[in-house]
Order: sequence, then C-alpha cells, then structure tokens
Amino acid sequence: MAYTAQRNPRHRRPAGQRAGHRAGHRPLWGPLLLFAGVIGLAAVYVGYVLWPRWPEAPVAVDAPSLPIVVAGVTFNVEPAAIRNAVQRKPGTQARIDLAYRWPSLAPPMPAHKPAAEGDASETGERLFVTIEGTDGTLSPAERLRDIYPRYLADEPVDGPEGLTLRNFRDETPYQGEQLAFDAAAPDRFLARCTLKGVAGTGTCLLERRIGDADITVRFPRALLDDWRGAASGIDRLLARLHPG
Repeated sequence: MAYTAQRNPRHRRPAGQRAGHRAGHRPLWGPLLLFAGVIGLAAVYVGYVLWPRWPEAPVAVDAPSLPIVVAGVTFNVEPAAIRNAVQRKPGTQARIDLAYRWPSLAPPMPAHKPAAEGDASETGERLFVTIEGTDGTLSPAERLRDIYPRYLADEPVDGPEGLTLRNFRDETPYQGEQLAFDAAAPDRFLARCTLKGVAGTGTCLLERRIGDADITVRFPRALLDDWRGAASGIDRLLARLHPG
C-alpha cells in the first residue's frame, strides 16, 4: 500500500496539462461547424426555389411592347399579338405564339374593341408566328440544299411569275406538300405549303432563323398569288420584332 501511494503521484499529470490534452481532442469542431453552415444555406436556397408561388398576372393587351428573350435573342412584342395569356410577360421564355392581321400587320383587335375606319382594307387573313429555340435543327437554307432535294418531284409546276413550285413525292416525309421559293433569293422566300384541298385553300410555313431562335410564319396559301408582297410584309414584321 505504501509503495502504491508513492508511485501514483509520479504518473499523475498537472491540471494544466490535463486541460490542454482535452482541448487537443477538438480539432474537427471548426470544419464540422462550417460544413453544417453550408448545408443549412443550401437547404434555405432549395426551399426558396421550390417554394410554391402565385403565377405573375399577364400584362394588359394594350400595354407597350414587351422585351421577350427566346434562345438568347431579344424580341419586342406587342402584348395584343401574343396568343397565350401566360406568355404575355417580359423576360426569358422558351416559346411565344403570335398573331397579326393581314396586310396591316397589326395585332388582332380585342373582342370588345370596335373596328377602326382604316380597317376596311383588311382581308380577314391572319399571319401566325411562332418563335422558339432551334433545338439543333438544320437551318432553312441547309434543308433546301441537303434535305428537300431527296424528296422533290423531278419537274416544277406552274406558279406565279418568279416563284418556283416543286411538289414533294408521295411516300416521303413531306407527302402532300409543295415547296415554294424564290430561286434567285431562297433565303428571303422559302415556304412549305399544303396542296389546295377541295375548298381551294391551304397553308404555308415560312421559316427564318435569327441567332439560335427559329421564327415560323404560317399564312394562307392564297398569299402566294402576291408572294413578293407577302415576302415584303414578313420582312417588315420581323424587322419590327427584332430591330437591327
């Protein structure tokens, strides 16, 4: 017993050393607290992004033109021309659908608004415009050069002066359609049109590309009779939507 009592004090550490030893076992507290803080901030951000919100109210149809960005390209669009109310807001959108009267190129009038005196020249026809991203598709000029010739009939058909009309062959992806283009400047006027049905009607799709945005204009086939006027009107409309 005496031997044990004399030995133990030699192996007992001073109080200061014991405290320092306990403190030395806490080197991970700082990184752990930092990690917990980062996790907390991430949770707050995810909650903010996913928290349900009331949808923004669409802009009034008589408001000034809205800056709308599609595929990185900015367009100035009259709210009255936007067909879907949910698209009637500024900012970035995946797609917008528009409508214009012909030949004035004015947006359709609201149902409650009476027609103005100057609208007597309107034909009642509409141009429908869709703007969306290219999604990696070929440009109209590339399709005319590399795709369409594989499916076209050999001989052109009669059409308005200066306009080339070529039917697509049966049993092809474009069966029942016709290609209409200005051979001298296909980049200005190139459209795919449905053939005239029993009622003598049909529609045409004319495509343009600005940056990474594709603009598709749908118009009545009857406008091919004055295809130069149609091309000029579409040029004016696109210049208004995307100045410069």
